[in-house]
Amino acid sequence: MATYKVKVATGTDFLSGTRDSISLTIVGTQGESHKQPLNHFGRDFATGAVDQYTVQCPQDLGELIIIRLHKERYSFFPKDPWYCNYVQICAPDGRIYHFPAYQWMDGYETLSLREATGKTTADDSLPILLEHRREEIRAKQDFYHWRVFVPGLPNYVHIPSYRPPVRRHRNPNRPEWNGYIPGFPILINFKATKFLNLNLRYSFLKTASFFTRLGPMALAFKVRGLLDCKHSWKRLKDIKKIFPGKKSVVAEYVAEHWAEDTFFGYQYLNGVNPGLIRRCTRIPDKFPVTDDMVAPFLGEGTCLQAELEKGNIYLADYRILEGFPTVELSGRKQHNCAPLCLLHFGPECKMMPIAIQLSQTPGPDCPIFLPSDSEWDWLLAKTWVRYAEFYSHEAIAHLLETHLIAEAFGLAMLRNLPMCHPLYKLLIPHTRYTVQINSIGRAVLLNEGGLSAKGMSLGVEGFAGVMVRALSELTYDSLYLPNDFVERGVQDLPGYYYRDDSLAVWNALERYVTEMITYYYPCDAAVEGDPELQSWVQEIFKECLLGRESSGFPTCLRTVPELIRYITIVIYTCSAKHAAVNTGQMEFTAWMPNFPASMRNPPMQAKGLTTLETFLDTLPDVKTTCITLLVLWTLSREPDDRRPLGHFPDIHFVEEAPRRSIEAFRQRLNQISHAIRQRNKCLPIPYYYLDPVLIENSISI
Repeated sequence: MATYKVKVATGTDFLSGTRDSISLTIVGTQGESHKQPLNHFGRDFATGAVDQYTVQCPQDLGELIIIRLHKERYSFFPKDPWYCNYVQICAPDGRIYHFPAYQWMDGYETLSLREATGKTTADDSLPILLEHRREEIRAKQDFYHWRVFVPGLPNYVHIPSYRPPVRRHRNPNRPEWNGYIPGFPILINFKATKFLNLNLRYSFLKTASFFTRLGPMALAFKVRGLLDCKHSWKRLKDIKKIFPGKKSVVAEYVAEHWAEDTFFGYQYLNGVNPGLIRRCTRIPDKFPVTDDMVAPFLGEGTCLQAELEKGNIYLADYRILEGFPTVELSGRKQHNCAPLCLLHFGPECKMMPIAIQLSQTPGPDCPIFLPSDSEWDWLLAKTWVRYAEFYSHEAIAHLLETHLIAEAFGLAMLRNLPMCHPLYKLLIPHTRYTVQINSIGRAVLLNEGGLSAKGMSLGVEGFAGVMVRALSELTYDSLYLPNDFVERGVQDLPGYYYRDDSLAVWNALERYVTEMITYYYPCDAAVEGDPELQSWVQEIFKECLLGRESSGFPTCLRTVPELIRYITIVIYTCSAKHAAVNTGQMEFTAWMPNFPASMRNPPMQAKGLTTLETFLDTLPDVKTTCITLLVLWTLSREPDDRRPLGHFPDIHFVEEAPRRSIEAFRQRLNQISHAIRQRNKCLPIPYYYLDPVLIENSISI
């Protein structure tokens, strides 16, 4: 008689436990056990519990390879979902086998789990293991289907109306919310997330944290009448009335210095959209700036051509916004523009705007605005640029280039990589909750009752159109971070803390990925010969890049270095890249004139006509300002249940070498965090958005 000692760990999130009956079958190379109920006197499988059992078998089962967990009705209790962390089995010879689950079992079903050692197809020789991985992929592809949300954007997950056993029944104990907030004019259709598999949805803690943050703030706006006010702001200082109660040092700084040229230029380097600016070596024909125009702002003893040759001139071009129609908000027609902004990096190491044109087409009705113009002309010109920054940031850098692309990476992984695959184990922490937040994001931003319809000049179609246009130009090389800085000519620009910190995190991540990949893929042939890996890469090309060859995205990977680069891009996009454009959102947008989502008057066609009154009349009205602030407040603050980069509490890897690599990765991130915090002590505006302790493993907000 062979005795197996079994530990079963239940999740720690609220309501993770179950009252259903759980049984276990153990499969080894020499046979399998009978199905044995796991049952003690009293409560089994309570939230956070690690229950221990003994399974007796007539003979030794050999090396353990698979277990089956059977979830069945217990007495008169209704179906009760269960979150299983893992099962650990001590064999008669003393060897410990680990079977990671980290997923919900919802209905009455059987869940088969592989032993935790990471294996590609080439590592499996037993027919039962090969069939297990094929069946897992087949089941997930039957369950998760690609669906077009907006033609021209990455596709997203569609789950058919039927429910396979894993997700057939809703947890009756989980509270639900219909998305309505008293006084909030947007009915957020959070019911759109109810179709999601429990394994893709927020935990109870994160759900509660997310939904309880928005209501009180919206209600406070309503009580004060702000959400019903369609009038202009009477005074600039009145905008401070809608500041969130808890203001950061950076948010206060923005409100005090937003109108200054130095801060305007600083935001191109260390604001929430720090990847746009590029070195200008030649003034474009569509932006006819002359030396006479800008010479007074370049310093003595130099000229525009000399500064171009020195590499001190930079350009922000918002051509991607050109030509989009606008909508009405609060009964008033809104306006759009696609500006160009020329900047100079002077000997004081400050990035300063020196010329702004509010159209891509020069002409007599499109003057070039200069710092020497009237105070309100120049300020309104800069505010139009900040309006363009809103779309460049929210639509492109944030929603498209992190959220939507990361979701496609993760869904392709679910459909093509089995749980035992080393790349699945490596990537799964970086997909946590992304589908949930994107489902909310679509409801909040991209539907007729959402922010783009209620608070943006371009409306739903225009906001989506900006992303479609951006995806059509996106390239694989632009996602390779070191190349991006070189291509934009900013690799040696002083004071570019975003660049310094992002490269530090990138290098630590690339080293970690290199160690993990070379452990499981010892040669190029192992990469090229992995059919599951190749299917994953092909599906990303098809469903994310929509098969566009000009993107340069690979359709297959042939070498170890190619795979290392690809995986590094994926993980960086899902973690640090998102942190850089998301974490500071509220700090830079709470003061609305610094980041307006709509403009109520057309771009100026002549100089000398702007006053404080026309400036306020151009900014969004009170209601639109509050709507935008509420949504950005909700979508920029990470709810509870966080997992910082490098923290992997779920045990997917059991081999010693990968475990050492994970620990070394965490140590390198700790060193980066310490260096960032020491540097920030000497900065008037601290830059901490890429401090590893503030970077989430995945896009979950």
